[in-house]
Amino acid sequence: MDALGLPIRLLLSPGNRGDVIYGAPLLKGLKPRHVIADLAYDAEHFHDTILDLGADPVIPPRPQRRRKHAFDKAMYKERNLVEHFLAKLKQFRRVATRYDKLSQTYFGFVLIAAIIIWLN
Repeated sequence: MDALGLPIRLLLSPGNRGDVIYGAPLLKGLKPRHVIADLAYDAEHFHDTILDLGADPVIPPRPQRRRKHAFDKAMYKERNLVEHFLAKLKQFRRVATRYDKLSQTYFGFVLIAAIIIWLN
């Protein structure tokens, strides 16, 4: 079964921190061929992590980057599948509104919603 666009690993992070620092823990133990991410993940340490895994980073360079790297623009279009998953996740009212005060309770409902999306 092809898992493209479906969640393999989820991690709840504080809203006030950058996402790129959580990229390496999400990839730990996986053997991807490519890692597709948006501009927020364009950092040297994350590129090095991806290359150490033997994968190709498919991350567009930030505009202010001095040494721009090449990336596969055709493959980058597949990132829309991640956006589609997030849209499906937000269809679950309890996830979209985040009424839960405790992060572990909220994350539990995110996991339940992700399981339902996998089963459909």
